Amino acid sequence: MGQRDLEAALPAGADPRQHAHVLARVHEAAVAGRELPTRPRPVISASWERMRRLGVDPDGVPTAPVLTFEQLEGRRRASGLAEALPTLRGGLTSLAEQAAHIMVIVDAGGHVLWRDGSAAVSRRADRVGFVEGADWQEEAVGTNAIGTTLVTRRAMQVYSAEHYVRAQHFWTCAAAPLHDPRDGRLLGVVDLSGPASTVHASTLALVDAVTRLAETQLRTTHLTELERLRGFAVPVLAKVGGPAVVADEHGWVAAASGLAPVDRIALPSGLAPGRAWLPAYGSVAVEPVPGGWLIRLTEDEVAPLTRVVLDVRSPREPDLTVTSGAGTWTHRLSPRHAEMLYVLASRRDGRSASELSLDLFGDAGRTVTVRAEMSRLRRHFGGILGAKPYRFADDVEVLVRRPDNAEAVLPHSLAPAIRG
Repeated sequence: MGQRDLEAALPAGADPRQHAHVLARVHEAAVAGRELPTRPRPVISASWERMRRLGVDPDGVPTAPVLTFEQLEGRRRASGLAEALPTLRGGLTSLAEQAAHIMVIVDAGGHVLWRDGSAAVSRRADRVGFVEGADWQEEAVGTNAIGTTLVTRRAMQVYSAEHYVRAQHFWTCAAAPLHDPRDGRLLGVVDLSGPASTVHASTLALVDAVTRLAETQLRTTHLTELERLRGFAVPVLAKVGGPAVVADEHGWVAAASGLAPVDRIALPSGLAPGRAWLPAYGSVAVEPVPGGWLIRLTEDEVAPLTRVVLDVRSPREPDLTVTSGAGTWTHRLSPRHAEMLYVLASRRDGRSASELSLDLFGDAGRTVTVRAEMSRLRRHFGGILGAKPYRFADDVEVLVRRPDNAEAVLPHSLAPAIRG
């Protein structure tokens, strides 16, 4: 796993109490529509702007109903987080109790699934509706580490008056996203919260490290499952007699025959037995096997691509749909890949690695990251994308579906080419 950016709340060397006073003045000016005495962090400024557009009341209280016990248990089972729970509790619960914090685990939909830690802090959390079963998305409770991490997909800390709702100004929170290592899907958010007076710069790094450890253990479990599938796949491929691959349901390749080896292929959502079309291979025949799919290349003539639709109307689940004479294929995109494809769709003449680095990071020097991500995209999407410069293929029609409000395009993104 590569290094992740951490959005810490306290500037280096800042006095927490003095910084809280500055934030309070900034917050008062912001909600009153006056000129700000200083600018909040860009990620906080962007979140406050979302709160104004949504009409969130800075003096409000949570109004969304808390889940019933049956609903809560159902979301716990469906979350995919239960397997990570022992690691998260082992790494954070005792620390939370000692440091006057609570550990909170939230699913991808923003609902609090588990809460552990200091009993005294838990009672304070009860008073602001920060309870198991509560909806802690931005639109429900304003800017906060959990809800804003769900939008930005970045580990971040929110301190004192950075919270949009005044009732939360007495809190400091540090949260990190937890992803499914099999498909990159966001499973939820892990958070440590406590009184604002307990703020510490290292809290965010700790939460992020424990969350990454949980992701590593989930990945280890997946590799064990993939190895089990490999033992089944090798004899099956020996009988096929043509180019074929056996992959698990997430596209991770257990074994291949007659094809260049790759770690993973992009599979559409709702893949079913029968004929299909994959950007990496063209026309294929798909058969279910225990734990995955047998995918055989066919000799059907590959129909030319006609249209690519990049749909960014959903703030959290952008996707790419490819239509050809062989059918339609849809793939959900990671936030980073959605950013890159959005830029390329806007610049059909293409972008060099340094130009794309400037578009995404405001820094032309991060070309190693750009090349690595573009390599992943091109492995997934075969003939759709070209290189030197990076671009959509010339014979592909590209359509971008955007939300009505331009500010709502990929709201997680701080990329200059998108926010500009």
